Amino acid sequence: MSRRWFLSGAVLVTVAAPLLAPSPALAAPPKPDTITIDGEELDEAITVRAKADPELFEAMLSQVNWLSNAKGLSTSPKADKLGRKYTVVVRVGDQAKQTYDLYPLAAGGPRAYRPGKQPDKRRTTNAWFYGRLNMSETLRAAGVPLPGKPESLHGGIGGGERVFDEDTLNPGRDIDKLLTDLREVLLLNGAVVLVITLGLAGISLLVRRRAR
Repeated sequence: MSRRWFLSGAVLVTVAAPLLAPSPALAAPPKPDTITIDGEELDEAITVRAKADPELFEAMLSQVNWLSNAKGLSTSPKADKLGRKYTVVVRVGDQAKQTYDLYPLAAGGPRAYRPGKQPDKRRTTNAWFYGRLNMSETLRAAGVPLPGKPESLHGGIGGGERVFDEDTLNPGRDIDKLLTDLREVLLLNGAVVLVITLGLAGISLLVRRRAR
């Protein structure tokens, strides 16, 4: 009897094992591991790989990964205000999955464009977005020849401090200027009070003469 139950249990386990195994369809999709950046002034496309430089790869991915399902702007920017265009393609292995156009030098701040036709055939729409403020710094770190800015960040992507001129951080000079301005204001106010006083005195003298 026990042997029969043992055999029955073994048969049930054998039959149920494929059903209990995780379905390939439910497995997590592979993560992007390569990003390419292309532009008119680039001799060849720049490739950023997750294995070779994970920090830079994540910084570049953060510039575009939020664009896939985001709602775009209601109006499109003017073409002559966009500046240089850089096409960023997100890949998994050799397969392109997403593509976006970045405009780091656009007037009024960086812009990003999502084409409705994506390499992975998913359904989406053409849309414009305001890009991340550190777009220029991230692209420059990847090797894109963008002009530097005085207020650019130092110390790595997303970190560091702003660079100020020494004169900007000179408290003695600022106090002297403040005292000079204050003295000029007091002298001006004193002159105004003196003019008003003389005017009132003249009016009072004139009224007294007429009263006689």
